[in-house]
Amino acid sequence: MGLKTEALTGGFAEPVFHAQSVFKMLMDGMARPGTIQTVQPDVAPPAPLGIAAGTIALTLCDHDTPVWLSQGLAKSAVPEWLGFHTGAPLTTEKAEARFAFTEAGTALSSFGLFASGTQEYPDRSTTLIIELAELEGGRRLALMGPGIQSVTEMAPIGLPETFLRLWTENCALFPRGVDIVLTSAKRFLCLPRTTKITATEI
Repeated sequence: MGLKTEALTGGFAEPVFHAQSVFKMLMDGMARPGTIQTVQPDVAPPAPLGIAAGTIALTLCDHDTPVWLSQGLAKSAVPEWLGFHTGAPLTTEKAEARFAFTEAGTALSSFGLFASGTQEYPDRSTTLIIELAELEGGRRLALMGPGIQSVTEMAPIGLPETFLRLWTENCALFPRGVDIVLTSAKRFLCLPRTTKITATEI
């Protein structure tokens, strides 16, 4: 399949219906951090963008939302695919991005380089969509905060070693800060900035 064809295909079959259902899943995910959601595989984004990440991009991105892509995504057919299906402008400036996408295995830069909103408008921040190898089966991490009864756990595979330190720095900015969606293939989980994450004792 040529680059051109790849960029023009693989979008939502029924855009309004699918975008609404995925948006509801994202809202549920943000309200219940760490809960794994599975998208219906209606979308076929170009590699290395995963199905869940591509679905989220089609749901949230539009011509008013600058998007930052990690190097592997920027060199693929993803920019053309995003442009064709959403009209979202790409930016190389992390601080200008409303949404940022990274493919699996990418080293994470400091979340502080992305927009963290302002005290008056904390929602003017970047949402990071980070692709991982798996969302289960890795090192167990404890999640606490709003939307979690006492404590819940997640155990993604492929989360960089620096993640906990970066996330703690992000939480300290509250009410400012980034929100994160971890994705793997067809599944995702949400980590709003209000969620505290700690390593569990083995």
